[in-house]
Amino acid sequence: MILRSFLFVPGDSDRKMEKGCASEADALILDLEDSVSNDRQEIARDMVCALLTARPDRQRQQLWVRINPLDTDLALPDLAAVMPGKPDGIILPKTESADDAIKLDHWLAALETREGIELGATKILVVATETSRSLFTLDSFIGATDRLYGLTWGAEDLAAALGATNNKLPDGTYDAPYQLARTLCLAASRAAEVMPVDTVYISFRDQEGLKAEALQARQSGYVGKMAIHPDQVATINRAFTPSDEEVAHARRIVDAFAQNPGLGTIGIDGQMVDMPHLKQAETILALVAAMAGR
Repeated sequence: MILRSFLFVPGDSDRKMEKGCASEADALILDLEDSVSNDRQEIARDMVCALLTARPDRQRQQLWVRINPLDTDLALPDLAAVMPGKPDGIILPKTESADDAIKLDHWLAALETREGIELGATKILVVATETSRSLFTLDSFIGATDRLYGLTWGAEDLAAALGATNNKLPDGTYDAPYQLARTLCLAASRAAEVMPVDTVYISFRDQEGLKAEALQARQSGYVGKMAIHPDQVATINRAFTPSDEEVAHARRIVDAFAQNPGLGTIGIDGQMVDMPHLKQAETILALVAAMAGR
């Protein structure tokens, strides 16, 4: 299943969680990490589990949980508290390598057994670039665990890890280290045959900037994007849904090659298209089929 939009909501706010549930986000991220203060961790866990339990039907919208990093003493209590609610997946932050995802896999297997959940049902989305070491270990996710839904990247925590005062250039584009992180995340996702998910756009009132960044992300190969505000969801969903024109053009390419099986290059609309164009067209049609299957 391809999820276009992941909306973060604080795990200790009933109002924001309910607002998220009413949104068109393909998935909510019920957050137990950065948006919850230390003195409200237990409250947030209980509230997240209650929401998960109250919403067992996830056909329209999946419910994921971002736990605290594995190198803290909060991560395992997070999981133990929310797994009775059968989350669709876990967001794993601040990883160093795939070893963290494998460790989480083992914990999830034990907790699924405890709760009578099908083994492997709980997926993992890794925030794979929030530490300085992580940029050197992204290929470790190839074949790491069958639970791996995808990889996403983070620019804010990476900036802190690198000692940066800003992660963007004066024109608003990402500085070189963060462009590198984004590119490596995409390449690692494709090499691991999992979903690449683009990071948040923090200027949540700037719809035009969000639209441009989301469209560029899909053109690069990303299939979805994180959101930090419900108003961002519609823009993200549109950006990651192929237009009617794109779908029609892709079908023409696929049909043309199907009708001419002996040719490696075909002229369409005054342009020569070959095998890479056919693969791109097939990717668009597969994406549309996957979205229709939701």
